[in-house]
Amino acid sequence: MSDAIGRYPALRRMTIVEVPSLRVRELTLAAGQRVPWHFHTHVTERFFCMEGSMQVLTRDPDRAHVLGPGQVCTVEPGVPHQVSGVEAGACKFMSVQGVGKYDFVRTGE
Repeated sequence: MSDAIGRYPALRRMTIVEVPSLRVRELTLAAGQRVPWHFHTHVTERFFCMEGSMQVLTRDPDRAHVLGPGQVCTVEPGVPHQVSGVEAGACKFMSVQGVGKYDFVRTGE
């Protein structure tokens, strides 16, 4: 199932830049919120933690990237991932998606 918008609950979303091959967004997740399991077909996604602690879980390879403010991780195209605050806490982060055509493909996990 492909969802170009990627709808899921978030406390706050702000698009900073959106052009055909690049998208930069700031997201704040409240306690208990998460970005569901998904992948991007063509774009690399870089996460920059701004406030709180966050985790980026990936499959193929299975990893848990725990980030504090100022830390970054990168998820390559085709790698399923999920984002949340550590221990279901709140977090604020920037997501840089590019270069390429953006999509949001849910994995159903």
